[in-house]
Amino acid sequence: MAKTAKATPAPKKRAPNGTTPVAAAKPDKKKKEAAAVVAVAPVREKLSDEPPEMAVAALTDAPPDAEKKAKKDKKDKKRKKNKDSAAEAAAGGGELKIKRDKNREKIERDLESLGKGGLGKKEAAKQLDRLQIELVKLQEWVKAKGLKVVIIFEGRDAAGKGGAIKRITEELNPRVCKVVALGTPTEREKSQWYFQRYAQYLPAAGEIVLFDRSWYNRSGVERVMGFCTEDEYREFLRSCPEFERMLIRSGIILIKYWFSVSPEEQERRFQARLNDVTKRWKFSPIDLKSRAMWHEYSRAKDEMFSFTDTKQSPWYVIDSDNKNIAYLNMIHHLLTLIPYEEIVPPKIELPTIQETGYLRPPVDYQTFIPKVYGV
Repeated sequence: MAKTAKATPAPKKRAPNGTTPVAAAKPDKKKKEAAAVVAVAPVREKLSDEPPEMAVAALTDAPPDAEKKAKKDKKDKKRKKNKDSAAEAAAGGGELKIKRDKNREKIERDLESLGKGGLGKKEAAKQLDRLQIELVKLQEWVKAKGLKVVIIFEGRDAAGKGGAIKRITEELNPRVCKVVALGTPTEREKSQWYFQRYAQYLPAAGEIVLFDRSWYNRSGVERVMGFCTEDEYREFLRSCPEFERMLIRSGIILIKYWFSVSPEEQERRFQARLNDVTKRWKFSPIDLKSRAMWHEYSRAKDEMFSFTDTKQSPWYVIDSDNKNIAYLNMIHHLLTLIPYEEIVPPKIELPTIQETGYLRPPVDYQTFIPKVYGV
């Protein structure tokens, strides 16, 4: 009986990675356990506050500076955004952000509580501080909206015009709020159109101009002291209202204040000037003559009002016998004449100083002033 030959088994085919098909088909035990842990992880997270093992492993495997880098990128993005908004605000573009003016509300509440009684120096100083904050907000509104504002300060000598201007400008930007106080006109200026001398100082967009005395010199000191002819004076009364209407039609906000003082209070202030070396410079020879010609100035003022106190450009009279109270009333009134809102300023971050390796020369090379105080 013939023996049947044993069939030789075919060689096992191997996978490209060197494992047999059977081995490749069998799941890896370690991978299976890892998959089970991943599947169980969400359940563990719900059942317990402890982090799952795989999450811990992921945190451990993450780069240590990843969190710092994310925070830095976020901070840089915020800084760039603030920088862009600041540049846009400086350029006058973008939509203005307005916020509630709590300081103004506080001022109005204080007015109700103060009533009509007297106001001490301490309380007056407190109210002035709050009003000056509002003036800063008004200045920013004028800049942002491109407004053009002219405020005229007229009145008798020692009536408080200069003090009022000082309180207004104390906290403002001199490049935005400018003071014009002209002296005696030159021969060339005398030959010009009368208003030409003042027109060159009118504001551009985003500016406020305060005239410490103005074109109304012609109807005041020039009229009383004889510095102009009768024809020049009459021409001024005719042309001044039209000139001011032209300013208003051009977009200028024109505000006129007249500071009124009694003869008794004016005399007291004159005496104070004579006895105070820091105020004596305010006293001029014209002041002496104006004191003697009190009634002539009264007549000139009344006639000037009859021509120039118009509906389009009225005069606002301030009782300035008490200067501190007069300043508060005047600033509060001014704030009511120009509607404004408090603008939210853009956030500003100071840049770090860049190191360039520059070595400065020794301090001894510079000439410092002597330290006579605080030594």
